[in-house]
Amino acid sequence: MSERIKTYREFYQFYLTEHSKTGTRIFHFIGTLFIFFVIGYVISSGKERFLWYIPIVGYGFAWFSHAVIERNKPATFKYPLWSLISDFKLFFELLIGKQKFRETNSPVQKP
Repeated sequence: MSERIKTYREFYQFYLTEHSKTGTRIFHFIGTLFIFFVIGYVISSGKERFLWYIPIVGYGFAWFSHAVIERNKPATFKYPLWSLISDFKLFFELLIGKQKFRETNSPVQKP
């Protein structure tokens, strides 16, 4: 049995290894972007009933990419809060260019 990760810094390095493929990063980015579109739509229209789309688009795109592209189990099941934070962190790092969409060969070892 693997040891639980104790710090967010360690977790984020693990998270990046679990999101190393280009397709996975693209699907996560699109899912997170759609979350912002849904929130914007709800705010501008006042139609709160559309808030239930947030977990569907957010998790839907992400989990699809883990199943089909990355072929691993989403970290959400073991580290839900850190995974959610990391989804947004990766989104903004991709947006500003700190992370790249292209496939990465991270030297970080999976715990």
